[in-house]
Amino acid sequence: MGSVSYKDAGVDIDAGAQFVENIKPLVKSTFDKNVVGGIGSFAGAYELPSGYKKPVILGATDGVGTKLKLAIDSGKFDTVGIDLVAMCVNDLICNFGTPLFFLDYYATSKLDIDESTAVVSGIAKGCLESECSLIGGETAEMPGMYAPEDFDLAGFAVGIAEKDEMNRLPHVKAGDILIALPSSGIHSNGYSLVRKLFFDKLDYKFDTLVDEKPLIETLLTPTRLYVKTFKKLKHKINALAHITGGGIIENLPRVLSDNLQAIVEKEKIRTLPIFDLMGLHVEEREMYRTFNMGVGMILVASPENVNYILENSDGYVIGKLQIGKKEAILV
Repeated sequence: MGSVSYKDAGVDIDAGAQFVENIKPLVKSTFDKNVVGGIGSFAGAYELPSGYKKPVILGATDGVGTKLKLAIDSGKFDTVGIDLVAMCVNDLICNFGTPLFFLDYYATSKLDIDESTAVVSGIAKGCLESECSLIGGETAEMPGMYAPEDFDLAGFAVGIAEKDEMNRLPHVKAGDILIALPSSGIHSNGYSLVRKLFFDKLDYKFDTLVDEKPLIETLLTPTRLYVKTFKKLKHKINALAHITGGGIIENLPRVLSDNLQAIVEKEKIRTLPIFDLMGLHVEEREMYRTFNMGVGMILVASPENVNYILENSDGYVIGKLQIGKKEAILV
């Protein structure tokens, strides 16, 4: 009986080495002055920035969900990496954390160098846009664990905040105004329902025209990154809510104290065409508790700061806070 190699078992060491070489310039492009060392060590190192009185390190992790399935089936891999970064760093800023660095985990049945390089290029792009460094990652080739052609992604973001700034509840009060920052699309939540609706129930194809462009382009539009907007408006914001799975109904109350109620005026929400289309086939309450409905982030601000925020962002007013049961009510 002849010898058996790792490649015979489905793992190509040479392909893995080539992949690392391909992504080195992508990764290095995200480095800032605080990155210590280069690429290829056993762990990434990052020097903490100075100027913080009581620095606290924050961590956030997330994935892209079944949006990955659409990327795999359509062969378009350059946007899901942006989604991965966005889902993590958009959470960090809600605790007034400034993203510092990012790590990724890419697991697949069989490593496709071009495919995986495209994914990491998206991750690097997301990191550059978020002004955080991609300092490490892991690529796992695991035949037998994943179906052929499949892969999965996980992301890990680390940020820093002043301890005294993290708890936003004391800053939020009745009379505060709710300002919506538009989403870029469906972002990265609810894709099991999206796929069920469009491809099982309606029998749409990737190239079916929706709002004058192929459906797959709309569905793979990457999640918007809000880090730069947060940095610009931080001193005028009382709190932020990232509108992800659960929609406005579940995410907005997370920034409210027990005696505050959020009143959101539905008619003021600038829904996107893709949500209007889905709303023809999905009950309204199901839509609002599943999708962002065109609102990717909600800022809570004192009335005197509203004009400044509106003038320095693409935000718009959708409601206010009042005394009442801790919940978000759509009226």
